[in-house]
Amino acid sequence: MSERLYALRGATSVPDNSAEAILAATEELMRTLIARNELEIEQFVSCIFTATDDLNAEFPALAARRIGFDRVPLICTREIDVPGALARVIRVLGHYYAPAGHVARHVYLGEARSLREDLDAAQ
Repeated sequence: MSERLYALRGATSVPDNSAEAILAATEELMRTLIARNELEIEQFVSCIFTATDDLNAEFPALAARRIGFDRVPLICTREIDVPGALARVIRVLGHYYAPAGHVARHVYLGEARSLREDLDAAQ
């Protein structure tokens, strides 16, 4: 069976702007993405993390590196600061290879569930 490149979205809320909270929330998000999609870290090509302006105590990518993404290119950037948007949110866009026909199951955790209530599979 042939493989193709997929993109997977996820987001989580963070209770406070501390390194511990950012790392714990990001680790939970990444582990959940892997589990729900039955993936191995070796399948990932890259991950882009964004954080809202109120989260700057640590890089979310550090959490991914700690759980085995040390050979996957990772980058962190800022989320657009839209007035009224949900605060303390980390988002990820992961690119990975999987067999053709695979269905990406996006993951939204905590308060970030409100970002994509339209995706039943994301909850």
